[in-house]
This record gives sequence, C-alpha cells and structure tokens, in this order.
Amino acid sequence: MMGRIFFMAGNMAGKLTVAAVLSSLVLILAASRIGAHEVSPSIGDFSTRDGQFQLELRLNLEAILAGIDLDGVTDTDETEAAAGYDALRALSPFELEQKFQAVAPKIISGFHLRAGGQDVRLGLQDIRVEDINALELPRVSFLKLVAGLPDDTTTISFGWDSRFGTLVLRQNGVKEPYTGYLTSGQSSPEITITGGDKQTGWQMLLRYIPVGFDHILPKGLDHILFVLGLFFLSTYLRPLLWQITAFTLAHTVTLALGAMGWVVISPAIVEPLIAASIAYVAVENIFMSRLSRWRPVVIFGFGLLHGLGFASVLAEFGIPDDQFFPALIGFNIGVELGQLAVIAAAFLAVGVWFRHKKWYRSRISVPASVLIAVIGVFWFFERIFM
Repeated sequence: MMGRIFFMAGNMAGKLTVAAVLSSLVLILAASRIGAHEVSPSIGDFSTRDGQFQLELRLNLEAILAGIDLDGVTDTDETEAAAGYDALRALSPFELEQKFQAVAPKIISGFHLRAGGQDVRLGLQDIRVEDINALELPRVSFLKLVAGLPDDTTTISFGWDSRFGTLVLRQNGVKEPYTGYLTSGQSSPEITITGGDKQTGWQMLLRYIPVGFDHILPKGLDHILFVLGLFFLSTYLRPLLWQITAFTLAHTVTLALGAMGWVVISPAIVEPLIAASIAYVAVENIFMSRLSRWRPVVIFGFGLLHGLGFASVLAEFGIPDDQFFPALIGFNIGVELGQLAVIAAAFLAVGVWFRHKKWYRSRISVPASVLIAVIGVFWFFERIFM
C-alpha cells in the first residue's frame, strides 16, 4: 500500500513538473517577436564647441511617442501600447516628424543636462526619420539637440528618464573621450569638456559584463531555449560539459569576428538559422538518449551562428576601436555567466529532483524537447516570412 502511494506521488510530481516546464515554454512562445518590435539601445553622440553643447540621438522614436516605458522592455509587443506603436510605425517619415514636433518640449523635458553646476535646457535643432518600405524592419530616427553652456563650464553630465531606456553616450572631438553605457535613468559622471575621461580597459570590461548577462537573462529567449535544449539531452555533467564547451568556443570566435566587422552576414539569414538550430537540438533530444559522436561538432557549428547573433547586438553599441576588446571580453564573460545561470536554474528546478527517475526522459526531457522544437520551427518560419 505504501509503495503504491509513493508511486502515485512520484507520478503526480512528474506530471506537475512537466506541466510547469511546458507552461513556461508556452508563455515564452506567446511573448516572442522579432524584427521591428525589438528594442535596441539608443546612441547619443555629443560635442562641446564654442560654448555650445550638441547632441545627436539615434533612437526608436515610435516607442517614445507611444509612451512605452523602455526600462527593461525588450519587445514593444509585450507592452500595452503595442497597438499605438504599430500605428506610428505605419506613418511616413514626414508624418512621424510632425507627431514628434507637437510634443517635443514635453519629451525633451525628460532629458537632463547639467553644466557649470546648474541644469541647462535643451532645444530641438533638427529631426530626421529613416524612410523604409518594410514595416517588419526596424526604423531609426535622429534628433539633434543643442544648448548654450554657462561661461564657467568645465564639465557636463547628461542622462534621461528611465522610461527612455538604455543609452550609449559617446563624446566626440576631444582626446581620450568618454564613452558610457547608461541604464534605468542613470546619469553620466561629470565629463570634462576638453577630454581626458576615457574609461580604462578594466572599467570597460567590468561595465560590459552585465550587458552580456542581460542579453541572455532576460532578453535572450532564443539562446535560453538553445541552452535548455543542451540540458535536456542529459542532466549529467560530462555530456553537458562537452556541448557547452563546443558552443562557447564557437560563439566566442564569431562574436569577435562579427563584432569587428570581419565576418558580416545579414540578420535575415542568421536569425532563421538560429531558430533552426534550436529546433534541431530539440528534435535530436527526442530520438537520442545520449550524446552522439557528431553532436559536439554540430553544436560547434550552431555556436558559430549564435556568435554572429551576439555580434550584431554588440555592434549596435558603437564602441570606440581602442576600447573594443575590453568591452568584447566583458560582454562574452557576461554571456557565459548568463548561460551558466540558465543551466543552474534548470538543474535546481528539474535535474536535482528528477534526473534519476525512470520516467525522467519520457515525462520531462522528451515533452520539454517537443515544445522547444515547436517553438524553434515557429520562430524559423516567423523570421523568414514576417
């Protein structure tokens, strides 16, 4: 009798775990979109000449006009303002410029410039919106802002409200210029207008570790699913280590080559292939119960694709050439820490409790792999046709 009770309890635990895994994956599928809906960091290039501060911003104007709070948002479709955003996307460049002109003072009031120990008001000098024909492609807008600096200005500090999202701030026209990565409403430190505030290599490396981690958790849904696909083949360390090592070596190579511009492949090709890699790994999990001889080689090939995906993200930040390698190393360390966090979470949630159960493969590994495969196939066709 007691044995039957324990057997039923084991059955129930297995079913509950499967339900939890599948529910989580379904939520990921429902939330996923790519292309024009993804949110990228804004880039601000500033200079201080002849007593004037000039700032050119490269940003997602539709998201700001739609009132989307970009702090922590990775996809505009995940917000309540998604419909308004899509309506703005459909406007011509001229119409979008007119929309912004009507509310420019209110939005610019969320930009904060301090110079000479006092707040300085910024004014809009120019606006330019890219003309694109395909709504599925991202559209970039450019704002040029200016302000007169107090006579005794030696340093400035710039930041904006957290709702505008992440900003890469870059100083131009001086020796040893400042470059910063500002998140969640963070303002820059005091920046000397004549230059000399360039970050050291160690500062840049440490700064980009959380950037790489953030690209995996929570933003890298496709990379999360790929790593989970590796995990579900076997929860034992040795086969998992072989796969992770192959994947890491490969994406490190193409991350460096792609971010330096030595290897350039269109995201329209890379992104569907990344989705296909997710589906392949999951399908192989369904039919294979252990690590095959060719699996590390295949994983290495897929890692090359994922590295190009990482490179496209890092390239968006416009890191100065002489600070590129520290940022690249920091970003890669962050990516690895993110991947290890995914594996650790999966092991603690599933592996530590159920990996020795006879029904682990049939009730957890295979069903989870089926869902991952479905999502990978869905993303593959979405990224080709949408």
